[in-house]
Amino acid sequence: MAILSNLSKYKDFGLLLMRAGIGVLFMFYGYPKLLGGPAMWTQIGGSMKNIGVDFYPVFWGLMAAITETFGGFLLILGLAFRPVNLLLAFTMLIAALYHYKAGDGFQGYSHALEAGIVFLALVFIGPGKYSVDKK
Repeated sequence: MAILSNLSKYKDFGLLLMRAGIGVLFMFYGYPKLLGGPAMWTQIGGSMKNIGVDFYPVFWGLMAAITETFGGFLLILGLAFRPVNLLLAFTMLIAALYHYKAGDGFQGYSHALEAGIVFLALVFIGPGKYSVDKK
């Protein structure tokens, strides 16, 4: 639609808006997991069994909680952008596999799958000019 075509010159602002929105949400997703302690980390880290990793579930759960919490913050800033998005995409892959194998159906795993696709796409797109990593 020609009336909205001028918005393309604001694509960096659009990336900032997406980074900020998704980053804040993931900080809210990850923070309770981070505060949940070893019992929660063990539960979350147990999801790694879906890819054949059945050792140190506390470590893997803590890493997932840290990735969601601080990864969301770094996403907002646009700092270490591509590595953070790869870690977030991997975390969402594990979450999607967990819900899929648990038989939760499409409604159960679709959020993690959608978020993983967004993070993977952001690896290729980059952070935009309104970021710490700007080029």
